[in-house]
Amino acid sequence: MARVSDVPPENVPEDVRDVYQRFASGYGPFRNQVGVFAHVPSSVRHLMAMLLELREQKNVPYRYIELAIVVVARLNACQYCVDHHKPLLIVEGLTPEGVDRALDYQDHPEFDQVDKLVVEYTIAVTNTPQRIRDRMFERLRQHFSEAQIVELTLRIALCGFFTRFNDALMIDEDTGAAHR
Repeated sequence: MARVSDVPPENVPEDVRDVYQRFASGYGPFRNQVGVFAHVPSSVRHLMAMLLELREQKNVPYRYIELAIVVVARLNACQYCVDHHKPLLIVEGLTPEGVDRALDYQDHPEFDQVDKLVVEYTIAVTNTPQRIRDRMFERLRQHFSEAQIVELTLRIALCGFFTRFNDALMIDEDTGAAHR
């Protein structure tokens, strides 16, 4: 059980209700999470709306976003995030077993060179961001625009935030997330 109560959509300010409902129903199985964020309506208004907008824009291939999210979740041992994003990465072409061994990226049979680069970069951003060398960015620029690198970095850093947020507040897993 979450450490704070759930705020139902009818109890949020009217100007955030649409974002709340779109995030809860269309972003993925994250109803319990947005119900906790709703204690701070501006977080729904800005953070959840930004995530919805980024998904709609499709600036970075979804496979790389989900791969980065699952890697951060695994590094931070956030089962909530793994359970919610593993099915989304399976839709992107990985097997369940392939998702489970995402951290073993160097000889991963389901990863191409860009997948491996995304995992390597995600690990670096999560664990040692102050030590990322220019060579990593040279490699990233071979496959991504600067805007895509910024968005990928944003999503990696946000996932680190979400893993800590979910774990600290013990947000309950939404029904069926792990079984999709």
